[in-house]
Amino acid sequence: MLDTVQDKPQTPRQEAEPEPLSGTAPPELSRKGVILTYPMFRYWTKDGVEEGKPQPLNVYIHTPYCIQRCAYCYFKTTTLKDNRLQEIDRYVSAVCREMELGSQRFHLKDRPVESVYFGGGTPTLMTEDNIDKLFSTLRANFTVADPQITFEGEPVTLTERKAKALERNKVNRISLGIQSFSEEIVRNTGRADTEEQTVRAIELAKKTGADVNIDLISGLAGETPETWAYSVRRALEVDVPSITIYKLELYANTPYYTADKHEQIALPTEEEELELIKYALGELEKHDYRPVNAFTFTKGGKHDQINTRSRWLGYDSYACGVSAYGSLGKWNYQNTSDIKAYTETVESGELPAYRGYTCTSLDLMVRDAVMAIKLIDLDHVWFREKHGIDLLKICESELAQLEASGFITIDSQNISLTQLGVIYGDHVSRTFETSLKKLSGKSSASRTRVLF
Repeated sequence: MLDTVQDKPQTPRQEAEPEPLSGTAPPELSRKGVILTYPMFRYWTKDGVEEGKPQPLNVYIHTPYCIQRCAYCYFKTTTLKDNRLQEIDRYVSAVCREMELGSQRFHLKDRPVESVYFGGGTPTLMTEDNIDKLFSTLRANFTVADPQITFEGEPVTLTERKAKALERNKVNRISLGIQSFSEEIVRNTGRADTEEQTVRAIELAKKTGADVNIDLISGLAGETPETWAYSVRRALEVDVPSITIYKLELYANTPYYTADKHEQIALPTEEEELELIKYALGELEKHDYRPVNAFTFTKGGKHDQINTRSRWLGYDSYACGVSAYGSLGKWNYQNTSDIKAYTETVESGELPAYRGYTCTSLDLMVRDAVMAIKLIDLDHVWFREKHGIDLLKICESELAQLEASGFITIDSQNISLTQLGVIYGDHVSRTFETSLKKLSGKSSASRTRVLF
């Protein structure tokens, strides 16, 4: 740990540091004033010592197993029928070993964990013993005091015993992938959940004392304004503190993609889906559900999703499990997406990352703008203090266009998404990316789609 010591004030010699330049005039020709460091010592303060102490950390743990495969899902998942229970036990042991290896390799033990997110796949598919094992390993290798702990689940796999296991392990946020309250729409995705099972799972999750989030997807096959209105109404009636709405995205590695290509399913058009999301946002607003990011709406703007907020503000995330991706400092990485290769690599004592990227200073700056605006309010004062760049000046023309088009508002502290900006959040992000990349002569925005 770093401690602040009380030094006696010293008067620096006049020649120790050159005077800082004012304006943009070139310096006078002189050999006086050696530059020892930058920024100069005159700007260093006692408050700056805090920055050298262990910084907060987020942890993500991926479980690839599902009891049923959703036709639209592009994440790395595998169905239970394809895997014997002992193979899942082996996978969980590998994840535990990866936590141990990573904590040691990257010296993560002393960093306070701000959030833990169990994603999938279907984490609630794991046995109670495996859930307990993961939490025991997590607490043994990381500083887990009182973080937000999110556990994803599916209605048919959240049983009373599983709910008790989550409560026992202090899970304080449960996210259920409902997708639709219309049983016909759910069947079209390849799942067999009933509305009765869905409501029962929501009530079980509530009884644990955790905040409950439910996911809906706009644009599923067969969706109509009537079925969508029913799902939105039922989502409001079950009275959860958090509702997340994702737009359906078609990826080539999904059954939906193949079925759509062969005209075997009827998906809403882009224009029809736009009307669906507009309707949902209007109903959420009527019931005081406010956006905390471009997807999630919470009662009164409380009950935030800390893992997303922290990562999108640029804080580190250590990710474990097959295909999991995270970032530590300037380094981004993703683990192998092959379960067999993953387990064998970890069992041999090696970390399973198979691709990575080291960010430049420009990358980090662009990332903070691109991702932070998706949190509704981008604090441009915070951005200037962190990066030394005034977004209001650097992106002046682009911001003016976004504001005139009704996507954003600007005040003395924040650049904020309007309701229209929430709908087109990624467009706003790409506009920031294009504008800021001009600083390096690069102006193209990213449209890359990652295959999992």
